[in-house]
Amino acid sequence: MVAFIKDHAPLFQQKNIDLIATGTTGSHLERAGLEVMRMESGPMGGDAQIASRLVEGKVDMVIFFRDPLGKHPHEVDVNMLMRLCDVHNIPLATNHAAAMRFVKTL
Repeated sequence: MVAFIKDHAPLFQQKNIDLIATGTTGSHLERAGLEVMRMESGPMGGDAQIASRLVEGKVDMVIFFRDPLGKHPHEVDVNMLMRLCDVHNIPLATNHAAAMRFVKTL
């Protein structure tokens, strides 16, 4: 995820896109020199914080790379975020190919 965002940072900056990330991902992005609104880490409620912003209409798209073969310690929150993307008709990319499609539309 961090590598993907870094690779496309000039586009995100040019389009003035506000980045929101959970704690660990956000700290990696900040160290890479990107401005990001950091939420709590995922297991501490960061996914729920992002979902809340989504429900409030403050999120236009979600890029959330996940390992489909692995288990997240906060799987319930991840599923809730994905479900709310569907409920609120928010585009959701969970892999590199889908995220690339998003980037091409910016």
